[in-house]
Amino acid sequence: MTFGELVRGLPPLLASHLELTLVALVAACLVGVPLAIAVADRPRVAIPVIAAAGAIQTIPGLALLALMVPLVAETSGLGIGVSSFGFAPAVIALTLYAILPILRNAITGLGGVDAAVLEAARGMGLSPHQVLRDVQLPLAAPVIAAGIRTAAVWTVGTATLATPVGQACLGNYIFAGLQTRNWTMLLLGVAAAAALALALDAILGAAARALGTRAARGAPRSRRWWPAAAFVALVALVIGILPRVASTGGAAAPVAVADRSDRPATVRMRLGAKNFTEQYILAEVMRDRLARAGIEVEVAQSLGSTVAFDALRNGDIDAYVDYTGTIYINLMHRAPGVPRWQVLAEVDAWLAREHRIRGLGTLGFENAYALAMRRAQADRLGIRTIADLARPAPDLAIGGDYEWFGRGEWSAVRAAYHLRFARTATFDPTLLYEAVARGEVDVISAFSSDGRIAAHDLVTLGDPLDALPPYDAIILLGRTVADDPRVVCALAPLRESISIARMREANLMVDRATDKRSPAQAAAWLLEGVRDAPCTGEAR
Repeated sequence: MTFGELVRGLPPLLASHLELTLVALVAACLVGVPLAIAVADRPRVAIPVIAAAGAIQTIPGLALLALMVPLVAETSGLGIGVSSFGFAPAVIALTLYAILPILRNAITGLGGVDAAVLEAARGMGLSPHQVLRDVQLPLAAPVIAAGIRTAAVWTVGTATLATPVGQACLGNYIFAGLQTRNWTMLLLGVAAAAALALALDAILGAAARALGTRAARGAPRSRRWWPAAAFVALVALVIGILPRVASTGGAAAPVAVADRSDRPATVRMRLGAKNFTEQYILAEVMRDRLARAGIEVEVAQSLGSTVAFDALRNGDIDAYVDYTGTIYINLMHRAPGVPRWQVLAEVDAWLAREHRIRGLGTLGFENAYALAMRRAQADRLGIRTIADLARPAPDLAIGGDYEWFGRGEWSAVRAAYHLRFARTATFDPTLLYEAVARGEVDVISAFSSDGRIAAHDLVTLGDPLDALPPYDAIILLGRTVADDPRVVCALAPLRESISIARMREANLMVDRATDKRSPAQAAAWLLEGVRDAPCTGEAR
């Protein structure tokens, strides 16, 4: 992806990021300021209220965002049917994060008003409401404004973490750039978030100064109103103008498909992609195929495994690629040791029966979890299989991605082979292979289709006890598109069309440090081996 393409893709994400930030900030103000007014003169109540808001701050941002997804889902969309994917959980989490500085500063500002001033106001016959409105709030306004400024900067930064729960934002560039080692993309996302935070802080700072001079006689009116004008201009530019200027057309040539059903044809779909390179590539593969069928496609990137499946089940996305072992172990809670054909059959049946999700078929390769080591170290220790690890494991360190040590596969492998490592370490998937190559850890949970295994001269260890299940890549279709002939015929040629060797090469195209390709370019290379065939949309 060229720099120009990256710049053109930035405005819609910037607009979405600003919308998310503003909604959360306004909501936090609507909660924090009235709450501060209610408890400011009641210290025994104010202390636990501030403590509760502070406790929320101790929860890591990504964890808080992830917790909101099941919360919204289990409450039937907060009782009003809002989606548990994307905007709603992100706004709730960011609002909770933004309350503390607003609440604390508002309580401090209101409590800091000189008692003599308040007594004089009451002596003039002002009612409690008038004292609050005409004396306390104006005098506390600069302190309250400072809290809102702090909340705004925090919210802009934390909002970049909304990508894994399906909300488009500048985090899309940051997460995707990190996973694909596209540092230009990552830096663009970081720079845009920093610029947005600085712009909001400058405008809110000017507004605070304007509030301070509001009562000053002779203060130019323009000085008092320009912050509001600047804010309106920023919102209009980022949300209204830039996305339209940057938008481009140009869809692939449609493929004619016979549609004999009476149901409305799908014209737009939302695809999901998990947070690693292969998923970005496969999402682009499906996007290309669907675009050729005349279907407009949006991709929600960098989703967590459970978030992606829940989004498909709830209709928030329409299709994505998952892996049979992930579904079998972590969603169906089955034990490993079952033949590949049986896993696939049981997964298909469970998806259709329990969730009305259609498994369209395997792509032709497996991306299995595997334990990998440096070849030289494995040879020196005489390790060929996971069973050979049991003896030296107490002196070795193992690294995994964000999910590995909490997944059923790790528990199964550890129990089957009686593994007890000296240390475990969690890495971003981008850094995992470099960590073992540099000796930071001795063993890692690798992905069998990752091209970096060969690039770093690693060796994958055999699994003689079949503690790890098969992980065939499988296309999943949500209930809204499962029976649509156009969708099925667009994606059906992908079945059994991608070998493990080609998938490894495509992944390496994106992950390598030199002569890099974008996920879209790697997808185009993969699609060179895909051939169309007659299709009615009914074939399995």
